[in-house]
Amino acid sequence: MLPMIKKARGRVVNMSSSGGRVAIFGGGYCVSKFGVEAFSDSIRRELHFFGVKVSIIEPGNYKTSILGQEALESRMKKLWDRLPQETRDSYGEEYFQTYTKKLVNLMRSAEPRISDVTNSMEHAIVSRSPRIRYNPGLDVKFLYLTLAKLPTPVTDFILSRYLPRPADSV
Repeated sequence: MLPMIKKARGRVVNMSSSGGRVAIFGGGYCVSKFGVEAFSDSIRRELHFFGVKVSIIEPGNYKTSILGQEALESRMKKLWDRLPQETRDSYGEEYFQTYTKKLVNLMRSAEPRISDVTNSMEHAIVSRSPRIRYNPGLDVKFLYLTLAKLPTPVTDFILSRYLPRPADSV
């Protein structure tokens, strides 16, 4: 498709996440979103010379089907139960319970109206001058982008006060 996009001086709009700017929780989600960010940045710089515009949508916490139908607590419990006993002992049951509770609370506070996200997508596609990055959601503007722009040790310190401590931590 790249030859057609270049010929039409078209658009590329990639869906990332605030998790692609600052990794608050572990797992593969943030890793994949950091990859989307890097890919988008590199092709934006390359395709600029062909008149192609590349935008990244980095929404905050919205209620979408990414969570699936099964309750988050039961999915987390299944993952926890599959871990080796040594890993579970190292983190401890209290870590798991606190981590799961914080994740569930984060998901419960998710914005149900996704119109800010779809409006960003529309703007990126039809605007004469699309933005490079769109950050729909107040949580992105006031929390995630702030954390991403702070010096890394400061962000680490702030997040260390929010995330639970493993049982074997020093």
